[in-house]
Amino acid sequence: MKKATRFYKYIAFFRLRFVMGLQYRTAALAGVATQFAWGFMEISMFLAFERAAPDAFPMTFGQLASYEWLQQAFLAFFMAWLMEGELFDTITSGSVAYELCRPIGLYEMWFTRSLAKRLSAGLLRCLPILVVAALLPDPWKLHAPMSPVTLLCFIVTMIMGLLVTVALCMIIYMLTFFTISPKGMRMIFAFAAEFFQGAVIPLPFFPAPMQRVMEYLPFAAMQNVPMRVYSGQLAGVELFRAAGLQVFWLAALTGIGKALCAKAMQKMTVQGG
Repeated sequence: MKKATRFYKYIAFFRLRFVMGLQYRTAALAGVATQFAWGFMEISMFLAFERAAPDAFPMTFGQLASYEWLQQAFLAFFMAWLMEGELFDTITSGSVAYELCRPIGLYEMWFTRSLAKRLSAGLLRCLPILVVAALLPDPWKLHAPMSPVTLLCFIVTMIMGLLVTVALCMIIYMLTFFTISPKGMRMIFAFAAEFFQGAVIPLPFFPAPMQRVMEYLPFAAMQNVPMRVYSGQLAGVELFRAAGLQVFWLAALTGIGKALCAKAMQKMTVQGG
């Protein structure tokens, strides 16, 4: 009974943060315009590369265009730099003491909050990008998935990738309890996550030995898997292996985050009147 009551508390908290996030429609509209410009720029760059060296291109251009538009559409789901400054301020200012007065776990509450923020920001932006990108002419257009099964696998792996992203960000929040300032740590984390998850250059473009190593890192379980599943780059045994790594990293990162949270609660001292 207590577990069920606690679960409903998290659902209520999620709904509150999700509805709050949906209010920022003007910011979402500006984000859509920016992401269209960025998407066209990146596709143009890869188009020049493909025409200059077609034999060195590791995927069809249709797959690449779909990968880029999906990345822009679901940018808020997977971008590591999209972290809440308010949570960092809560930790460094000591006002986290107020959060601890709530009758729910701190880690679970912040995980729910981060998930709701990313979902609301992503859903506001994704639909117009997907619709317009699907109507573009070749070679710019977003292609439909190969089959309904591919679409289903894309949705499942995208949800898992989103959860892995939130779990990774939660570790950064928890590590802030042990640092004077989180700025340097945030910069290093954001750079590493962007590079190793394929947000700068898709992983298939890296040399094979380097790609094999990168695919086992937790960052590859973020946007790399769902985008390549949609485009048909991951299927069969490779798809099951990638999805299995998503499950593994979600469990491992959540466990690490909870352990850091418990450690922080034991050592935390809040001074003041």
